[in-house]
Amino acid sequence: MAEGVIWGIFIPFLGTALGAACVLFMKADLNIALQRVLTGFAAGVMVAASIWSLLIPAMEQSEGMGAWSFVPAVVGFWLGILFLLFLDRLIPHLHLGSGEPEGPRVALKRTTMLVLAVTLHNIPEGMAVGVMFAGCLSGNGEITWTGALALSIGIAIQNFPEGAIISMPLKAEGVKKSSAFLYGAFSGIVEPMAALLTVLAAGFVVPALPYLLSFAAGAMIYVVVEELIPEMSSGSHSNLGTVFFAFGFTVMLTLDVALG
Repeated sequence: MAEGVIWGIFIPFLGTALGAACVLFMKADLNIALQRVLTGFAAGVMVAASIWSLLIPAMEQSEGMGAWSFVPAVVGFWLGILFLLFLDRLIPHLHLGSGEPEGPRVALKRTTMLVLAVTLHNIPEGMAVGVMFAGCLSGNGEITWTGALALSIGIAIQNFPEGAIISMPLKAEGVKKSSAFLYGAFSGIVEPMAALLTVLAAGFVVPALPYLLSFAAGAMIYVVVEELIPEMSSGSHSNLGTVFFAFGFTVMLTLDVALG
């Protein structure tokens, strides 16, 4: 089981690396319409994962609290929101398509700031995968191995376009293909690291699993609302982002229900 967990938490990173590898084979740069499609899809996957894979299981595990079973979900959700708000202020980063860096004012290259932006929202994704596998290891009957694997695969699917979204624009800015690939791939290395730390932490605080599940959901929703929805909706072709948001949402919903 433990070996399977290690493989499971690395699946999302594989998705990022494969997406970043597009820079090695594609000659044309990503156009705005395709960026809207990929960003919308990623946002849809994250919202569906937050609901079906994290918030609903958090409330199901708290059913013993009766009418107060919503409390761990609400508390954990808000802690996740505040945690990402803190990181957003702490880590200097630059969103794709924006000319204004966020976070502390530091002398970093534009490429580094772009990678940090993606790395920032990979943290809650890694935590989400980690807490699901931690639930499996703890013997929690309401969190299944297939459910954890479904979340891991779903995040890997949405990481594929994210890897391309970071590596392709870097190439367009003059970064070598090999360097752009490495930047894109290693922006996702934080996911298995965050997942592993969460697994280790959750192993000691199994009763806190409902809070950890909803914490990861809150962090992911923060990323979606703060970063992905504005990116998919700004400028022209915003309808494409909306349509593919719905597509990503249904893909993740299907994975979670079919495999969970």
